[in-house]
Amino acid sequence: MKILIQGGRVIDPASKTDTVADVAISAGKIVAIGKAPADFQAQKTIDAKGLIVMPGLVDLSVRLKEPGHEHEGMLDSELAAAVAGGVTSLVCPPDTDPVLDEPGLVEMLRFKAEKLNRSKVMPLGALTRGLKGEVLTEMVQLTEAGCVGFSQAEVALENTQVLQRALQYANSFGYTVWLRPQELHLGKGVAASGPLATRMGLSGVPVAAETIALHTIFELLKSTKAHVHLCRISSAAGVALVRQAKAEGLPITCDVSINSLHLTDADVGYFDSRARVSPPLRQQRDRDALRQALADGTIDALVSDHSPVSEDEKALPFAEAEPGATGLELLLSLALKWSQDSKVPLLRALATVTNEAARVLKQNMGQLKVGGQADVCILDPEAHWQVTSDNLRSQGKFTPFSGYDLPGRVRCTLVHGQVAYSA
Repeated sequence: MKILIQGGRVIDPASKTDTVADVAISAGKIVAIGKAPADFQAQKTIDAKGLIVMPGLVDLSVRLKEPGHEHEGMLDSELAAAVAGGVTSLVCPPDTDPVLDEPGLVEMLRFKAEKLNRSKVMPLGALTRGLKGEVLTEMVQLTEAGCVGFSQAEVALENTQVLQRALQYANSFGYTVWLRPQELHLGKGVAASGPLATRMGLSGVPVAAETIALHTIFELLKSTKAHVHLCRISSAAGVALVRQAKAEGLPITCDVSINSLHLTDADVGYFDSRARVSPPLRQQRDRDALRQALADGTIDALVSDHSPVSEDEKALPFAEAEPGATGLELLLSLALKWSQDSKVPLLRALATVTNEAARVLKQNMGQLKVGGQADVCILDPEAHWQVTSDNLRSQGKFTPFSGYDLPGRVRCTLVHGQVAYSA
């Protein structure tokens, strides 16, 4: 279909473009930014005056709960939530049920997602069979099935030798290993260590759980030369180590979740299970360091860390509640809120959820360019909306941002040049 997006403010962080222009789309590709070709006859015209036309978002941490919850239609609902949030490409961790450690499971997930014609789903394969930390998976076969990297998800590796061998193997094929830095035994608490957790009687996760794991990873990288993506850095001390490692030239990238970027342990309130997330919310000094690191590029990308949790799993005492929160539909608005709160340029804020996230994947997406894929988000920057369960398309209705008034509302999302969502 030939689509003309007229009169919008075209913002492309990859090329530093910020101008009012038309965008012409044909056969799933962008054919012009500015004046459309003389022979271009639009079959559909979208009036974008007063709106921002930007690349579709690339979200590096989205749990779709499939395989495992097919009977509940989770894939359908979560991909509907994705396009409603302007997310056109997403990465899903391997901690599904069963675990994504077999090529057939990966192929089945990708096939189901493609049939829905919504966001592009890019699975991470399990680093070890069953995520048990003992035997490495067949990374070559999983890559051929469509995996974009390999991960232990939330399951920390106890055996450092297994991690070393995994990094050596991954490096020999040029694969990226995605690791959430968390020392196994120190990371078993339910809240960030500190005065608040102590007063509330909650088991704590010290900052050392993150920094010890980072030290281990960095030492192994010096010998293996593998590329590692660090998932959801959560502390000021962790940021400092990442900054130092990047200065030394280690092959790393990293991300931070919307939860850690905006919230602190004080948001746990009176044992509010909506704020039971992983990694746990830390102190204000940590949040401030994370904001600065995302602004200056030490942290590459901002992620939703979307993990839909049912009411039964959240309606439990804080320490027993399932960690996780919905975030797909909040990612763009919370990027805008961070931009406004921290006086971060809009181009930088949008880069963290578009081209910089795509750079982690080493994929040509998250940008608007002639000849490129027409994955487009059309945003009303002046609109505000309140986060309520009724406003969320995800089956996960629990988020620590419930009740927040957020800036920006997605008006239309195009995937492969087709309208996947329209408000």
